[in-house]
Amino acid sequence: MKNLLRVTLVLALCFAGFSTVSAQNYGSAVGLRLGIPASVSYKTFIGGGSNAIEAFASYRKRNFLSSAYSWTQFGVSAGYQIHNDIESVDGLMWYYGGGAGVYFFTYSDVSYFGDAGGTSIGILGFLGLEYTFDSVPI
Repeated sequence: MKNLLRVTLVLALCFAGFSTVSAQNYGSAVGLRLGIPASVSYKTFIGGGSNAIEAFASYRKRNFLSSAYSWTQFGVSAGYQIHNDIESVDGLMWYYGGGAGVYFFTYSDVSYFGDAGGTSIGILGFLGLEYTFDSVPI
């Protein structure tokens, strides 16, 4: 599990090194998705238009102090997004789309199950806002 996380982070850094990112009119970017769980993401626009593909990796770990129970989850997901400008605010876009993800998890519950793990898949839906700062060249 740790090796898979390391490989994903190295790949994300490699993508960052091969892409060019500029303010406002970018083609590709590396970023963070905030939420539960937080994720490292890579987004690239395709066809020079408003359509994008985004891939992201997430990691969560939870230890419960009151018992001998803990779990760890690592996920890799990707999605297709369609972006539309909001004309009244420069740099603000709204987007929607869909995708899928695969999640690997392990858990340990000494009192009942011992150690176990598994894999699950999920379908994702996207609806959000994206703001690009015009004066910040990162």
